[in-house]
Amino acid sequence: MATSASKLQYVASKRQMRGWKTAIIFVSPAIALFTLFIILPIIEAAGYSVFNWNGLGLPSPDRFVGTDNFERLARNKVFARAFNNNMLLIAASLFVQLPIALAMAALLAERRLGTITFRMIFFLPFILADIAAGLIWRFIFDGNNGLVSHASQAMGGDAIFLLADREYAFVAVLVAVVWKYFGFHMMLYIAGMQAIDKSLYEAASIDGANAWHRFRYVTLPGIMPTIRLSVFFSLLGALQLFDLVVPLTGGNPLNKTHTMVSFLYYFGIGRMKVGFGAATGVALFIICVVVAFSYKKWVMKDD
Repeated sequence: MATSASKLQYVASKRQMRGWKTAIIFVSPAIALFTLFIILPIIEAAGYSVFNWNGLGLPSPDRFVGTDNFERLARNKVFARAFNNNMLLIAASLFVQLPIALAMAALLAERRLGTITFRMIFFLPFILADIAAGLIWRFIFDGNNGLVSHASQAMGGDAIFLLADREYAFVAVLVAVVWKYFGFHMMLYIAGMQAIDKSLYEAASIDGANAWHRFRYVTLPGIMPTIRLSVFFSLLGALQLFDLVVPLTGGNPLNKTHTMVSFLYYFGIGRMKVGFGAATGVALFIICVVVAFSYKKWVMKDD
């Protein structure tokens, strides 16, 4: 009996070893790529952030400035404006984009005539490249030839140069962002709604619940994990927005429409101040990590 038990233990250990070897073989390429393209650039950016470096060659010891780049960043008024713009993006995503996506998902979740077509139409902007979307909205908001300006003039008003207005130019960015990404969140909500057990709706109908009560007491609790995931995507996406800003406003007028990433590009890389840009990247990385881990810990802890 002891011999048989030891043989079984030996066979089990051999299988476990083979499992570990297989796991290492398949995981190693992913770890290598993650290290090469994620970990090492983060470490390099952190190293470059303490130098006054223009990106040419390697930073020399006499260019070491310590925390000066971070101190300059904290005092920079354009970066403060960019940070505020990112907060506005978060607010627009949470209180405009996601409610619109949820409302459209509630209307299009059931398979009725035309729902598939409308889903496709609303999801198409998300498939469109961000640069192309920015160029489309730049044409729409153009004061000379844009559709908005022409519509205003057709109704007897003046030409509208929204992208040149210091107070309202960022509204154009918010409109483009809501249009671009609400279809993605709509499809998330539709998938969550379709996963809810249909018998729950039948039971609610038998109990006399109307459409609003079914949505409030059956649909919303059923898709809460999806909503939490959608909010998570919105937060990180709003903090990292870049591609739409470049073709739409380029951060103008007078640097009023920058986000933190576009600020990094124009004031760091664009001006050959790579050390300062690296400091901006490190600050943005810390903000994103804090937001992501805090959200995962306090909001998505049970998902």
